[in-house]
Amino acid sequence: MATTGDTDDLGTTELAPEANEIPANSSVNRRQGFGQGFLDTISTGWAERPEILPAPREQAAAAARRRDAVSGAFPGARLVIPAGPYQVRSNDTDYPFRAHSAFSHLTGWASDSVPDSLLVFDPAGDGHDVTLFFRERADRTTPEFYADPTIGEFWIGPRPALDGVASDLGLATAHIDDFVAGADDLVIDQDAELTRFVSELRLRKDAYEISQMQLAVDVTADGFDDIVANLPRIIDHPRGERVVEGVFHQRARSDGNWEGYDTIAASGPHACYLHWTRNDGAVASGDLILIDAGVELDSLYTADITRTIPVNGRFSEVHRRVYEAVREAADAAFAAARPGARFSDLNAAAWDVIAHRLEDWGILPVSAEESLNPETGHQHRRYMVHGTSHHLGIDVHDCAQARRELYHGGTLEPGMVFTIEPGLYFQIDDLTVPEEYRGIGVRIEDDILMTEDGPRNLSAAIPRTADDVEAWVARLNPADR
Repeated sequence: MATTGDTDDLGTTELAPEANEIPANSSVNRRQGFGQGFLDTISTGWAERPEILPAPREQAAAAARRRDAVSGAFPGARLVIPAGPYQVRSNDTDYPFRAHSAFSHLTGWASDSVPDSLLVFDPAGDGHDVTLFFRERADRTTPEFYADPTIGEFWIGPRPALDGVASDLGLATAHIDDFVAGADDLVIDQDAELTRFVSELRLRKDAYEISQMQLAVDVTADGFDDIVANLPRIIDHPRGERVVEGVFHQRARSDGNWEGYDTIAASGPHACYLHWTRNDGAVASGDLILIDAGVELDSLYTADITRTIPVNGRFSEVHRRVYEAVREAADAAFAAARPGARFSDLNAAAWDVIAHRLEDWGILPVSAEESLNPETGHQHRRYMVHGTSHHLGIDVHDCAQARRELYHGGTLEPGMVFTIEPGLYFQIDDLTVPEEYRGIGVRIEDDILMTEDGPRNLSAAIPRTADDVEAWVARLNPADR
């Protein structure tokens, strides 16, 4: 039974008023007709549903300030910011809906928002009248109620009403059918200037956002504890990486909304693939497993944490050597983070450590200093091809459309939340490294808040040092293994 997307079967435009008519061009043969007795009685016998108007949610005031900033930046322009539609996964099944990040950021409507909604700024005087358009729930006298599996309440449960959402968000609402498109509307997915502005609006987080980021990290920490506690079961399964993914998913769904991105559960040489999300391999005792995962809350703010864990609870000598080099690089980047520092300084600090350790181990074909030359060097990037940091927030790679001079070339300011995530990856078939290193991949990633007094590691409670990681595994797996 499909849960959404069955409008080919029972599209609302074909259902009213003759709910049994099948469109002549329909290719769907699953539809069952309704008997007259059903049609005569389905709209009767329902209790009244009194509408209790909620107080504005916590983020409503902050969202209003953001809308004011958008209004001031685009005087006289009509702006249309869509939540986005369902995305088809397979035939008449859809991916779980998640609103566009800018839409959620500017409305405060997050995991409870509905597809195809529009936030519209209409010029008015020196500013704008802002209206949230969405498809209000249908009256139970309409065929939509019982016959449309995509939006009918008989199928998907209660849907929001205009007055309730208006009170909840502190925002004027109207039915989507009342929206009239204009040829010159600026739409976020099409207008580069608007897209850039709303992305840059998220570079600094307010108090509510920071509290949500800390909560997302805390729930993610619980998810990592779940994984470590389940290591015996993970080892026993032939696709243990999938078990890791499933264990974390249970935490993300029970205590949050979803994962903020596809979980990376990369054991052994899979850890050398930066975005290994296939997660179909075994998790073997004696290997390391790199887990990159983050819980997305109902507010849509997400954590982004990576830990590399010895599967049997003990680092080998070479594993520890690589692991502690990566931690040293992370600590160097953290030390470089301060208000007014360049965002790129974090990368430079981490790469400096990585290059010198590779030189110490005889892996670099040149000196560390030669490798660190941005024009003629970068040999060390064979083993750490990615950067050290990215902004984090309502998107895992937040503010991605911001101008480069405000992102990579920008300065760190209080309220910014970003990752520090150096790594070392020695591919299993890389003949430039000694055999003992091949197949080892290590990354350590923490979520950092910049404050007036300097950086604060939001994820510091998740074990980081090699000794602490070993103690973590032992604490959650007390039996001999």
